[in-house]
Amino acid sequence: MARRPTLHDVASHAGVSIKTVSRVVNHEASVSEEVRTRVAASIAELHYVPNSFARSLKSGGGDTIGVVMDSIADPFFAELMSAVEARALDAGMTVIFGSTGSDPERERQQVERMAMQRVRALILAPVTGDHSYLERFRATLPIVMVDRQVEIGGYDIVAVDDRGLTRQAVDHLTERGHRRIAFVGNDVHFPTTAHRLLGYRDALAAVDVEPDPSWFPEGSGDEDEAFDVVTRLLAAPEPPTAVFAANPRAAMGAVHALHVAGRTDVAMISFGDFPMATTLTPAITCVNQDPHGIGVAATERVIAHLDAREHDRPDEHPLEIIVDTELVARGSGELEPA
Repeated sequence: MARRPTLHDVASHAGVSIKTVSRVVNHEASVSEEVRTRVAASIAELHYVPNSFARSLKSGGGDTIGVVMDSIADPFFAELMSAVEARALDAGMTVIFGSTGSDPERERQQVERMAMQRVRALILAPVTGDHSYLERFRATLPIVMVDRQVEIGGYDIVAVDDRGLTRQAVDHLTERGHRRIAFVGNDVHFPTTAHRLLGYRDALAAVDVEPDPSWFPEGSGDEDEAFDVVTRLLAAPEPPTAVFAANPRAAMGAVHALHVAGRTDVAMISFGDFPMATTLTPAITCVNQDPHGIGVAATERVIAHLDAREHDRPDEHPLEIIVDTELVARGSGELEPA
């Protein structure tokens, strides 16, 4: 197992005192720019991770997995987090959670905070942005991505087939005669959305339909935005006869808009389940995204990496794990156009 570089290693490499390195790490002003730059270069080259909590951590603190994702208020991530925690506890480990709020800078801060707390591994749902900052953790901190990949390779990814599943869902609608199908939840912050939009286009192209840009407006990723988008589309001269919601938050906004407008005759499919989906009339057809399966598979990969390092075996090669899912027909996706 690779030894983590120490404060002393950085000081020796940069040709400065340990106290100077500490000042740089703690962002103190009493260091010249030239020295600060030299120390920062040594930190990057040695892949040093500051550990401001090392003295206060109990001996069991090294058995912790860090989980960084959008928000635990999101039904998908809440269930995923629960699965990670349950599997980690079975393996004798604990879990700490941090949210990104879909903000790349907040993501970086959360990852760095957990690295300072000496988590043994990290499960990350990355936000679109620059992830080069992860490279300094690669040697000593196993990182498994969930739901989305990053722009640099070499990391495990546990996800679903976003494009293929969306194609299947929209095929389900076109097979029932729908041609004007709205895509709600077009949030450019997430690569998963781009893949789902490709699946949507694939399905419409298969029936020779070129979607109008108004059917998939950007910025409809949350509940309020989706409500506004669907309300506006329903008021169009030729409104959509079906709606595909690209995430559960957008689905909840779309359902609200359809019920307010009294348009429960509009077919609908959600990518991902959400609370109350089965109690609505009609009940909401969904792609079962299986957050539980993703969470368990991600935790298993973390355990495999840690086991390899513990026994001085070569680290596990990164894998792309696609979790099997299915379309759950409940009624809303079975409606035919009026």
